[in-house]
Amino acid sequence: MDSSCIDQAADITTEHLEPKSQDKQLLSLLLEKFTNQKDQILVQKTEMGGKEAYLGSVTLEWFALRVRFASTLPLFRQKYNPLTGNIDLDAESIDEIQQRSLDWSRQLPLMQYLTSRKNHKFPAVLVVISQPWVDDPQAREWSVACTATKSSAKFTPLDKQGQIGLLDVSQENATIYALDGQHRLMGVQGLIQLLQTGKLQGYKKDKTPDNTFITVTDLIERYRIQPDYLQRLLQEKIGIEFICAVEKGETREQALRRVRSIFVHVNLMATPLTKGQLAQLNEDDGFSIVARKIATTHPLFEPRENRKPRVNWNSATIAAKSTVLTTLQALKDMSERYLGQKFPHWKPLQKGLIPTRPEDEELEEGIQEFHKLFDYLASLPSYKLLENEDTPTLRRFHFEKNGGEGNILFRPVGQVAVAQALGLLVFRKGFHLENIFKKLRKFDQQGGFSGMEYPQSIWYGVLYDPNKKRVQVAGRDLAAKLLVYILGGIQEQMERAELRKDLARARTIENKTIGFDGKFVELKQVGLPSVL
Repeated sequence: MDSSCIDQAADITTEHLEPKSQDKQLLSLLLEKFTNQKDQILVQKTEMGGKEAYLGSVTLEWFALRVRFASTLPLFRQKYNPLTGNIDLDAESIDEIQQRSLDWSRQLPLMQYLTSRKNHKFPAVLVVISQPWVDDPQAREWSVACTATKSSAKFTPLDKQGQIGLLDVSQENATIYALDGQHRLMGVQGLIQLLQTGKLQGYKKDKTPDNTFITVTDLIERYRIQPDYLQRLLQEKIGIEFICAVEKGETREQALRRVRSIFVHVNLMATPLTKGQLAQLNEDDGFSIVARKIATTHPLFEPRENRKPRVNWNSATIAAKSTVLTTLQALKDMSERYLGQKFPHWKPLQKGLIPTRPEDEELEEGIQEFHKLFDYLASLPSYKLLENEDTPTLRRFHFEKNGGEGNILFRPVGQVAVAQALGLLVFRKGFHLENIFKKLRKFDQQGGFSGMEYPQSIWYGVLYDPNKKRVQVAGRDLAAKLLVYILGGIQEQMERAELRKDLARARTIENKTIGFDGKFVELKQVGLPSVL
């Protein structure tokens, strides 16, 4: 401690202050002295699994400039591919790789999230701290038995228990690379590049440039942020945990195995959210917000004491015996394909970017529109059957155990296709829901939505795969077009001709085209169904 600090501390102790106040002021002086060290970080030592680590925080700018990708370490230099930033895998390098390949398509979305979200948050990163001698087998820090005589982390304790202290991170003594957090690092580096050049290029996974980019002007205009705000972002702090590249007593091989094992464990314990869980939690995506509201308030779905739940909140699929009517993910997709025709700006600026939360007034309007859609859907004869029957009977195919109706309205893919078609008709073509549902109720009453596994159904080969005898998601867009057509939404002759060809191809299995009577026919003999 220097003399000026000692004098200030002495002055404090001579004052007639409460002991607690004296302690706080003294601690404040000491912390200011030690936290202002350029090449040292105040950290707390932790221990788990018999291994030490050091917890601290750094600015985003420091993180971006000082932390490297694992692939740049001397250990990997011979296998390093500068074009992708990854390691080329071969028999020699496969056992040394400690990181997943970098996915450069994530850089632009992460940068956009960081800059456009007021409540942005990156979790703490896990890094490895190394020193030059670690990669030099002849260094004096390695014993005759090839074990390390010291740790690669230089920690100076400040308390008697040795729990709080300073970690040496000077560039001449420390090489730091991301073990868990490489894509967060990529995102912050993208921010620095944006500020330096005014533009950030988008990439494919392998760092091949794609046709996307974002500029500072885009961010300012789209998200109403100020240039000085972007500069301030770099001084925000992120949590950081340091582990040693080599601990005292380890061989180089043991150290590599330990570090690699920690990386695997971290990723195994971090189970990713399902699409349904994301829809539950997303507070930026307007379509998710609307879907959650409808799932909990509309009479068709709202929880009731005397009936089983009708929404699967987690999975994107419905099990054969499940009594739910739909999934939250399907409701979110329905919301996007229906309301997206009215509110296209709810979608993100570019694919992969995070959308901007709509204004409350617009969200309320979206909820009302979606609620009205389900009021009409609930009026369909198929959904009225729910008062007396469970969904499995209405969803199952006739050939499955206990048989069923094969009704597309009880399959998520069918529900999304219907919403997609109605969104186009209502918001793009000016149709009225009342007129649409007069036709759909009659269509449903005549079995139009049921029996998709029979050749007589227009959904055969479209939403139902006759070869694999199961629903096929790939036919969703064609199903939506067919619904638009039978409701009178396609008048142009060329568009009708293309739709007929698409339908005929969908009903062609192993070069054999199946007509609506169940017999094999020529491709050109398949016609379009009647308009309602």
